[in-house]
Order: sequence, then structure tokens, then C-alpha cells
Amino acid sequence: MTDADGFEAGGHCDCGAVSYRMTARPLFVHCCHCRWCQRESGSAFAVNALIEVAQLAVAGETEAVDTPSESGNGQLIHRCPTCRVALWSHYGGIGETVAFVRTGTLDDPNLCPPDIHIFTESKAGWIALPDGVPAVPEYYRRSQYWPEAAVARLKAARGR
Repeated sequence: MTDADGFEAGGHCDCGAVSYRMTARPLFVHCCHCRWCQRESGSAFAVNALIEVAQLAVAGETEAVDTPSESGNGQLIHRCPTCRVALWSHYGGIGETVAFVRTGTLDDPNLCPPDIHIFTESKAGWIALPDGVPAVPEYYRRSQYWPEAAVARLKAARGR
């Protein structure tokens, strides 16, 4: 199944025990430069595509690992129980109706470029941010950056 404009994106862990399909465009894509994401990813940033769980078709079983986060609300990281790759997470502040899919696990990560760079106050100094993509020092107000259709989808997913 694909969304109205034909978007569909698949991904998987390293060993192939868990695969998934996003059957709609992400609500929004974050490139997070916070120290927590740097530590958890072992890289300079993490890129997460936010998608309703109802739009995420999963084959295989994940292991949900409760992990602290800078906000204090924590996150539940879904990992392959075999190769341990982090595939997506649920953050305490938004709940389990939305998954933050790690775009590096997509078959084609180019399908989900960042809509915004967040926590840039702690980004690695050698990273140059692209022109034309919003960048904020910390977090942001959804109403300032998200398209109205994405806000409506989020509200529907959360039952509001």
C-alpha cells in the first residue's frame, strides 16, 4: 500500500531479521545534533523520519529498549534482537502512535532528507548546514515549521 502520491519506502536491519515499509510520507524529518543523539548513534547526528505507527508495516519482531533522553521523558528504541541495529524509537513526549524511523536503515535514505536541523548549538563544528533547510539551536514549535497537513495527521494519530 502506498499513500495518495505513491510514496513508499522500505528499510531493514543489518541481518535482515526485521524489515519495514513506510506507506506514507513522513510527517516531518529531523536531523538532530544533540549530544544524546551523537552518543546513541555513534555519529555526529541522527536523522529521524516521524511517521504514524499505522503507516509502518513491520515484518519480524523488534526488541523495545527503554532509554533515557535529554528531555527526561525517555525513549523506547526498537532494535533488531539479533544484530541490535536501532530501527526506530518512540519518544515519551509524543507517545507510541508515532515512530521516529532512523533514516539510515532505509533502503534509500535519500527519500527522506531533513526538513529541519535541531539542537544545532551542539553540532560538530566541521558540519556545514545546507542553505534552505531550517536550523534551530534547540527544539522548535511545530506550528512554525510543520505543514498543516502533517499537523492534522499527527492530531489524528494521537486521537485529538
